[in-house]
Amino acid sequence: MAHRKGVHSVSFDLSNATWFKSSKSPNASECVEVAFAEDAGFVGVRDSKDPAGPVLVFSGEQWDRFLGSGIWRG
Repeated sequence: MAHRKGVHSVSFDLSNATWFKSSKSPNASECVEVAFAEDAGFVGVRDSKDPAGPVLVFSGEQWDRFLGSGIWRG
């Protein structure tokens, strides 16, 4: 794991992950997809228009805080 200025870089195998997109998002709209890796204790988030692109990874606790914050309601 690399560490620089509070940023961590880790590798996860997400090749078999099941990605979810909100049912409220039309197919052509810009949104994110989420994958839950409960056995590893993390949540992956990626751009739905670039599924081969980078993935943001959050711990279960971080994800719970995000959902509880209301920020996502936009």
